[in-house]
Amino acid sequence: MTNDASSALPVFADAESFRVWRSDPRLWLPIAIDIARSHGLEARAPQVFSTGTNLVVGLDEQRILKIFPPLLRAQFVSERGSLAQLAGRLSLPIPEIVAEGERDGWPYLVITRLAGTLGSEAWPHLAEDQKERVLRRIGETIAAVQRAPLGPLAQIEPRWDEFMRRQMQGCRSRHERLGLAPKFLAGLDDLLHDAAGLIPMDTAPVILIGEYIPENFLLACHDGEWSLAGLFDFGDVLTGWRDYDLLGPSAFMAAGRPDRVRSLLEGFGYSKLDYALKRRLMALMLLHRASDLNSHVCIEGRQQKANDLVELQDLIWPG
Repeated sequence: MTNDASSALPVFADAESFRVWRSDPRLWLPIAIDIARSHGLEARAPQVFSTGTNLVVGLDEQRILKIFPPLLRAQFVSERGSLAQLAGRLSLPIPEIVAEGERDGWPYLVITRLAGTLGSEAWPHLAEDQKERVLRRIGETIAAVQRAPLGPLAQIEPRWDEFMRRQMQGCRSRHERLGLAPKFLAGLDDLLHDAAGLIPMDTAPVILIGEYIPENFLLACHDGEWSLAGLFDFGDVLTGWRDYDLLGPSAFMAAGRPDRVRSLLEGFGYSKLDYALKRRLMALMLLHRASDLNSHVCIEGRQQKANDLVELQDLIWPG
């Protein structure tokens, strides 16, 4: 189908101008529907997903369309490569690719829609034993993903050593900009010094999803037992050291509770939580590409309960 000027996707110079344009679905939803129809798919009652980074539309109960702006093409490459590489390798459902293409330089994917309740909606209401059960399953899922061969994902940039060195170089300025408390900033240089020896740089890499957080999980309840029902959003995948993927559930779900932390780590395959592991996890948390200790550590009163980074790591990973 040939586009006229009124149905062409625009060009954006930066992420902020795209974000503003994206916030008004009237500007792009007709194009999304036209893309769906070009693949023989109807969208009689499209559902626009307002969260996330790209243009995401539920076409019906079975399919979702994700359109990636050219400036986020790397996310398309990551998502497509991850879904293809992990297909059939996990017991946990993930989306399947139905169709793909490009419109006006914007790549897109049509993927299957998973069933379940969004984790961010269900998680706050789960009983404590159910939260421990889900976290154990998350640990098992992370380990299962990391057992999959890299395949074409081995070519994803940046490489782990390059990524870590870049994160280390910008770590202090990032956390100063985000307003990290001086008592934590005071220990940052010592932690970064330790990180160079604690974080493997040249070990065999594994697939890292980067965001095992409630917004990217689906949960389901059967006979009073909650369990993982699906995992989605693979736009930030990279490859590297395995512990990196423990950070999302540690920060957003474990909440510094010993039994939750133990469930996550045991599911992942760690039977021992020692100082070296805590120190490495603390370093990785500060180096994560989305790191913000002021808003991304879900422990009430953490600012008052910890006087330095060592006490903070003991608060996040007790035991």
